[in-house]
Amino acid sequence: MSVSAFYLMNNPIQHYDWGSREALTQLFGIANPDQQPQAELWMGAHPNGCAQVDSDGVATRLSDLIARDPVATLGAATAQRFGSLPFLFKVLCADKALSIQVHPSKAQAEAGYARDNAAGLAANAANRNYRDDNHKPELVFALTPYQAMNGFRPLADIQALFARVGFTSLQPQLATLAANPTPEGLSDFFRALLTLSDEQKACPLRELQAYAADHQDEETFALIRHLAGLYPGDVGLFAPLLLNVLTLQPGQAMYLDACTPHAYIRGTGLEIMANSDNVLRAGLTPKHINVDELLSCTRCEAKPADEILLAPRQADGVQHYEVPVPDFTFSVYATGDHRLTTASAEVLFAIDGPLTLSQGDESLTLAKGQSAFIPAATGPYRVQAQGRFARAGNQAG
Repeated sequence: MSVSAFYLMNNPIQHYDWGSREALTQLFGIANPDQQPQAELWMGAHPNGCAQVDSDGVATRLSDLIARDPVATLGAATAQRFGSLPFLFKVLCADKALSIQVHPSKAQAEAGYARDNAAGLAANAANRNYRDDNHKPELVFALTPYQAMNGFRPLADIQALFARVGFTSLQPQLATLAANPTPEGLSDFFRALLTLSDEQKACPLRELQAYAADHQDEETFALIRHLAGLYPGDVGLFAPLLLNVLTLQPGQAMYLDACTPHAYIRGTGLEIMANSDNVLRAGLTPKHINVDELLSCTRCEAKPADEILLAPRQADGVQHYEVPVPDFTFSVYATGDHRLTTASAEVLFAIDGPLTLSQGDESLTLAKGQSAFIPAATGPYRVQAQGRFARAGNQAG
């Protein structure tokens, strides 16, 4: 089949209830006439939200375009290794906190997906733990101040925060943790919190909220106060005492590996991930929580503070964010004239202003907030950018 150099993407928007009603309009001029929450704009070929492209004048699902000629669209190496577009690129707009969650490793996802299938669970069953057999490492790049939790605090810091609050009803659990200050001990303590009954957690949550109300000048306790208004009585209110709390400033990024507990609180950012929908939840949600499965996929080790932010490699006006997985690559380019060459299928997203893509007689202009799919077969091309743009792809080797 004939493959164009560039395809303008028509991207679906997911209307999850935690989404913002204003962010996509304010940042990119994307209309929201019905004032629905616009949580995520998906740029990819995922079956739950596949972009469309214009193929010879016909609106075509990106997944169908790829299936017609996987080698031309994905590249031979990617087509052989992954069989489909291996990443999902998003604009994520959080107005309310997402659930605390962990993503499984590739091996855990494969085993868990097989178990759920063998148990006869429907693909959309509420108590299903694994939606597919893939891992879901992800990177988020902040477009606005972006508050999040990422990884466990050092154990001594966790103990100090719980001691500050002075929980009277958690003393047995805290004493057990103090007697076994190890990852195994932290896992046991995490389990103890997650399995508190409604009656057992009522008193410590009252104590936590009372302390937080008196210490709102600190980000951790201001966050607890904020979350309590959204998820009253939820065991996830303990999470800010356990996990690193931070606010990414615009232009900052962080990487979230498998088995790392995290949560996005509020803000707008670009997010890129392996093409998966596997989520094991740990709080701030009315949805299914399987504590045993969650803990089997949770690494209960401190995430060092200097490893939370992902510093880019700078090169000629480009920020390259290097990640330890082959499923995706992510870079941000400055305003200017750039000569690029495809090594895999790519998606370009115009962050700040229009950009024009050209190769020979073919060209495509993107307005701010629009994106293009670029097949691997395109090869060398030119981008003239009047603002920053993001470039997503994958490691082809």
